[in-house]
Amino acid sequence: MTCPICKKPLEVESPDSKSFLPFCSDRCRKVDFHRWWDGKYAIVEELDPDAINPDALDLEIEPE
Repeated sequence: MTCPICKKPLEVESPDSKSFLPFCSDRCRKVDFHRWWDGKYAIVEELDPDAINPDALDLEIEPE
């Protein structure tokens, strides 16, 4: 098994590494989180227009 960020082999037997799985370190875990936060990763799914709840799309826009 390798870290998805740095591709370093993981030592799954090590108690220290288990807390970061599937990453090798806290640094790689944070890099992954930051990529999700910035929108670099996305789960792409086609939307069915009939399944969208129109009430959920009502956005209140405050006048400036």
